[in-house]
Amino acid sequence: MKLLVVVVGKVKGSLAEAVREYEMRAGRYWKLDVVEVAAGGPGSGAPAERVREQEGARILAKIPADHEVVALTRVGEASSSRNLAAYLEEKGTRSAPGVTFVIGGAFGLAEPVLRRAKKQLSLSALTLPHEMARLVLAEQLYRAGTIVRGEPYHKG
Repeated sequence: MKLLVVVVGKVKGSLAEAVREYEMRAGRYWKLDVVEVAAGGPGSGAPAERVREQEGARILAKIPADHEVVALTRVGEASSSRNLAAYLEEKGTRSAPGVTFVIGGAFGLAEPVLRRAKKQLSLSALTLPHEMARLVLAEQLYRAGTIVRGEPYHKG
């Protein structure tokens, strides 16, 4: 089963190395691909709704039609690492073509992206910058892989 992460923007600065490391680790367990779409709209100062719409269109264009979509939102369902692992294992067992995780930009996700999502998942009730959300998701995908395989990384 393929896992795709579609994220608005690139990771810059001090988090970039950690994100690469955990995405590489997660890639040992899942067929993982990460697609970055451009943040914002043309010109600076575009209204938030317009930015969301433009980012949403770019996001939707990258999602395969046969993938189940999980939108990462602050108001989504809270999950444990074990539950995420069980969800991914179940999708793999049922030979699902893939799951796409979506991380929005500064203004969140457009309504069409949220409608396309089968579920919404919260990494935290706190608002996280997209770079931090990407790091947390990558680590959790790695952790889920170790849980599924019964490896000792997860202590919880």
